[in-house]
Parts: sequence; C-alpha cells; structure tokens
Amino acid sequence: MKYRKPLLFIALGLFGVYTIEFGVVGILPVIIERFHITTAQAGFLVSSFALIIALFGPFMVLLMSRFNRKRIMTMSLFVFAVTSLLSAYTSNFYLLVILRIIPALFHPVYFSLAFVAATALYPPEKATQASAKAFLGTSMGMVLGIPITAYIANQFSYEASFWFTAVANGIAGIGILFMLPDTPQAEMFSYRKQLGILRKIPLWLNIGAATFIFAAMFSVYSYSAEYLGQNTGMSRDVISFLLIIFGIGGMLGNLLAGKLMGLHKVRTALFHPVVLGGTYLLLYGISSSFIPTLFIIIVWGAVHTSGLIVAQIWVIDEAKEAPAFANSLYISFINLGVSLGSLAGGWFIARAGIQGTLWSGLFFAMLALVCIGSKVIYPRIFRKYKNLEVQN
Repeated sequence: MKYRKPLLFIALGLFGVYTIEFGVVGILPVIIERFHITTAQAGFLVSSFALIIALFGPFMVLLMSRFNRKRIMTMSLFVFAVTSLLSAYTSNFYLLVILRIIPALFHPVYFSLAFVAATALYPPEKATQASAKAFLGTSMGMVLGIPITAYIANQFSYEASFWFTAVANGIAGIGILFMLPDTPQAEMFSYRKQLGILRKIPLWLNIGAATFIFAAMFSVYSYSAEYLGQNTGMSRDVISFLLIIFGIGGMLGNLLAGKLMGLHKVRTALFHPVVLGGTYLLLYGISSSFIPTLFIIIVWGAVHTSGLIVAQIWVIDEAKEAPAFANSLYISFINLGVSLGSLAGGWFIARAGIQGTLWSGLFFAMLALVCIGSKVIYPRIFRKYKNLEVQN
C-alpha cells in the first residue's frame, strides 16, 4: 500500500525521538563514570528533557504551525541526528545538557506534526488506526529505547549508543523527505483560532484524563525493575528479559487499542483506566513462578502501552480544528503526568513499601476515570443548563 512507506518513516522518527528522551536512562552509569558526576546530576539529563517539553511544547508548535509540515518534520529529525552525534563526542557535561535541551524543544513539534501527517495519509474512517500504527514507534522508543541503548553501550561503547539514535533519526528524516507527500499546509489557522480551543471545558477534562492516565502508568512503571526484583526474586537478566516482553505486549496492545478506539471511542476510553487498575491488582499477586509472571507482564505491557493511543485520541477528539496544537498540549501534559506519577510513586513507596507504587497507580487511574466520566456526562449537563436558561 502506498501509505505504508511514509508511515514507516514517521514511526521510525517517533522511535528515534523517544529513544533520545528515555534511552539515556540505560546509560546513566556510563555517563556518571565518563563525566565524574553524581547520580542526581546525571538524572537531570532526564528531568530537564521532560521539563522543556512540558514548558515550551505548545509554544514551539504554535511557532512552527505556519511553515510547511514536511520540511519542519524533516528539519526536526536532522536536529535530533546532529545533536546525538555531537553528544557522542562532547567531553563537557554541561554541553551535554544543552545538547539535550535542543532536541527537547523540537520533540513536541515532530510529535504533533507526525500524527497529523499520519492521519492525513488515510481516509477519515481509518484515522485512529493510522495513529495506532504510528504510535508503534512511540511505544518502542519508550519501552525498548532503554535496554537497546544500554546493550549497545555495554557491548560496544558510549559513542555507539548515540550513533544508534543519530542513524535512526537520520534514516527517518531522509525517508520522510523522499516518501511523504508534500501536501498543502494544514496549519494555516491563525494563532488566535488555535488558542481558541483552550476555552473548551471538555478539552480540559480530556487533558486531565490523559495526565492522570500517564501518572498512573508511570507511578508503577518507573519502579518496575525494583518492584519485580523484590517480589519475584528473579535475577537482573531475567527482569530485563521480562521488560522486553513487556514492550512486545505493549506493541500488540497499542494496535488493539487503536482498533477499539476506532470502533467504540467512549467505551474504550472509559474501560481503559478500569483495566489499568485491574492490572495493578494482578501485579499485587505476582510471585516467583515464571509462567504466571510472564502472563501478567504481557497483559501489563498491553494495557500500559495502550494508554498512549487512548489518551492521545481522547484529547485530539475534542480539538479537531487545531490537531497539531492539541497534540502539543497532549505531549506537554503527559510529560507532566510522567513527572507527577514518578514523584507520587516514590512518595507512596516511602510510606507503604514497594507495594505503595501500585496504590499510587490505582489512585491516578481512578482520577482518570472521573475525568472521562465527567466528559461523557458534560454535554447532558450543559444541554440541561441551556434548556433551563431558555425556560427562564
């Protein structure tokens, strides 16, 4: 099919940018040794990236919305490739931080335009499936980026791990340059019109749901290796294998969620936080028995990663008149959710032990369900209010 090639490179670009964001976690020990810094300083490479996205994402997307979509996507990918190459050879830690900030500025730009471009390739009735296929790159970057870069750094070198992300983004950029149709600009809306979506209360309810879904996801996933280690007693190698299986389950769950959102959007959105909470109850009973643990990990990976597509489509559905800007809001607030969930998970662990991470996840899953439920009943309340106004 003629749409598969450009969609493949769009997904590869999403994999590349998320490997840049999260892959550094896998090589933190190497960075600490190379630059003679503390663990806290090395951790700043991760937190600063997410903070830049959360603070500047919507503004960068608005700024770039007047330019040709294909050119901006290609430029962003080449920025990712060049900064990765420079990161491989810098000998100064603070320069490395700067080389993380630059791609963080373009991360939401590429992310937002990637999904607009992916859905534009397909007819409207297949838009959610197109998003799900593109999201395979995102889920692979988020879940597999850490073990892949760690493996490359351990087997070859620190420099090789950055070369890997540079090559991935470079190939994606070349592929989009030659394969993506050069469609007319779809982002010719005025800034005022795009900002106008911020007045929509249902949009904020959807953003709240997306934020809490990610807070729930990362309340648990941020401490996954430690949780599995303490509750199964398995070795680090086995746990690493289980996390790769988690990623494979996630890719399958992502595709399934895309189809379900296309068929039953509201039901799927309502059902997701319920199933996510149920998965945490399954994790509560995890043991040293390998086969049941493997099954739970596959289910957890599928439900966890499907939150990416469910939350994204739920937000965009309320702002179809400015999809790129809505995507930038989505990426900013889910990064806020990642930070919120990680902090809350740590807080719960400090007070309830390692099982506290599950209670944190359940708490945020319930908040997400409240937001989705409120969005569903909001039109009915609004109509009732308008009818009362007319009667008076």
